[in-house]
Amino acid sequence: MTTVVHEDVLAAAARTGGHVLRTPVLEISPGLWFKLELLQHSGSFKVRGAFNRILAVGDVPAGGVIAASGGNHGLAVAFAARALGVRAEIFVPEVTSPVKVAGLRALGAHITQTGAIYAEAAEAAAKRAAETGALQVHAYDQPEVVAGQGTTGLEIMEQTGGVDTVLVAVGGGGFAAGITVGTSGGGSAPRIVAVEPERIPTLHAAREAGKPVPVQVGGVAADALGASVIGGLAFEILRGPRVDSVLVSDEAIVAARRTLWERHRVASEHAGAAAYAALLSGVYRPEPGERVAVVVCGSNTDPTTLTTD
Repeated sequence: MTTVVHEDVLAAAARTGGHVLRTPVLEISPGLWFKLELLQHSGSFKVRGAFNRILAVGDVPAGGVIAASGGNHGLAVAFAARALGVRAEIFVPEVTSPVKVAGLRALGAHITQTGAIYAEAAEAAAKRAAETGALQVHAYDQPEVVAGQGTTGLEIMEQTGGVDTVLVAVGGGGFAAGITVGTSGGGSAPRIVAVEPERIPTLHAAREAGKPVPVQVGGVAADALGASVIGGLAFEILRGPRVDSVLVSDEAIVAARRTLWERHRVASEHAGAAAYAALLSGVYRPEPGERVAVVVCGSNTDPTTLTTD
């Protein structure tokens, strides 16, 4: 069975180090850190996996690279492709925010907007890749992508001196899976709290069913966390005993996003605020003295909505 191990994440860090940012951490109170991955190139963690996938393959086909995305992964693939001098073709669903579509255009990607949800865009992208021979860069269910995202976990442990718990948002699960592996090297590995919107509970439903199962997709974070089924690779990692699965309401996500801006001047998209929503709403309550890192994972949003949603 294909999986990702800590050595894969270390290799990804060495491979991508000259291409991605080492994003800062902010200790907002004693023992509580924000990992500001929203300051990453292209506005989210996704660029880590995109670069690692493309660089690991080496020779990119003449057709370039192709990806399906709710928006952030497409931006990351387009950014990486432009940096590496290859063609990028991105398929996005109709739910993708205009901010992200505009960003894709600015990066020079060839864009096709099709389907109501991510899964339909992914189907169209796979068909197109079969026709052109382009390299597929999956949003969350490829080993190189998961390993690339896991470099965030390496940084969290180095920058904080080690934490007990990491809260991270889940869509298709590649980011949370990568962080789970990336924080597993040496010493006591932290607990991972996988946070999902109540209206897109891909991991939660899969853990209850014992296997990935489709769920309905909706809500304020659907443009970034809108996978209708958890990735198979991610599920095998996230079903383990180190991982807790919690759900947050759309109202809690909106409140967390507003609080990030009003209290900390962190301009997050809704998906980027989901992990903080679990903490702020009390869905996850740390023990006294527990050292916690919250990953704020995306900034591709319309800033005029930060105080109006």
